[in-house]
Amino acid sequence: MRLTILPAIDLKGGRCVRLRQGRADEATVYGGDPAEMARHWVEQGATWLHVVDLDGAFAGRPVHLPVVRRIVEAAGVPVELGGGLRTDADLDAALEAGVARLILGTRACAEPGAAERLAGRYGDRLAVGIDARDGRVQVRGWTETTGVRTADLARRMAEAGVATLIVTDTARDGMLEGVNAAAMAEACDAAGCAVIASGGVSTASDVAALRALGRSNLAGAIVGRALYERTATLPELLRAAEAPEGA
Repeated sequence: MRLTILPAIDLKGGRCVRLRQGRADEATVYGGDPAEMARHWVEQGATWLHVVDLDGAFAGRPVHLPVVRRIVEAAGVPVELGGGLRTDADLDAALEAGVARLILGTRACAEPGAAERLAGRYGDRLAVGIDARDGRVQVRGWTETTGVRTADLARRMAEAGVATLIVTDTARDGMLEGVNAAAMAEACDAAGCAVIASGGVSTASDVAALRALGRSNLAGAIVGRALYERTATLPELLRAAEAPEGA
C-alpha cells in the first residue's frame, strides 16, 4: 500500500499561511508567493497539492481563485481545492481555474442530497472534506461543531457515490502532535471509498503509523505545518509513504 503525500498550501490574504486548529487569529505566514511555494513542493517530489482558500471558508465563497489558477499553472501536477465552495457556480469556477479535485465541506453536511447529485455530476473530481473534533463533524471553517458523528457522515457520503473523503482531525491540525490513527481507521472502515488523512501528520513515523493500519482505501495524507517548520522533509515523508510493508 502506497500513500500519496499532499503538501498543503493554505491561502489567506493572498499569502501562504498555516493556522493552529483552524483559528483565523492563529495564522503564521510562510510565504508571499503561493505559486512559488507550489513549484517548490513539486521540485521536492510532490505529485498532488492540497490547497485551501481560508478566506473563502470563512466568507462562504471562493476568494482566491486567481491565486489558485497561478498555483495550478506553476505546479504542473493535480491540485485539489477546498474552502468556500458552497454553490454549483463556485465548483464550476474552481474547475475553470484548473482545479483537478473539488472539496465540498459545509454543504455536504447542510444539504444531505447535494453530495449524491454532485457526485453524479462531477464523478471523481469531487471529494468531501469531513472536519471533525472528538468524533463530531465541524462546519463553517471549523467554527461550528454539529451533532453528526464522523463515521456516520463518512458512511453516508460513500453511499452517495463520493469517490474520496478528506478526513481532518481539527484538534491536531497545525499542532505537530502526531496523527490520530485510530480516528482515520474508523473513517476508513465506515466509508469504504478512498480516504485522505489530514491533521497532525508531522514526521515519517506518522506516515508509517497510517500505513500500518493496513486499510487499502487509505489513499494519502496531507501535510502542512510540519513541512513549513521542517520537522520533516517532503523526501522523508515520500520515502515513508512508499516503504515496503514491515519496513
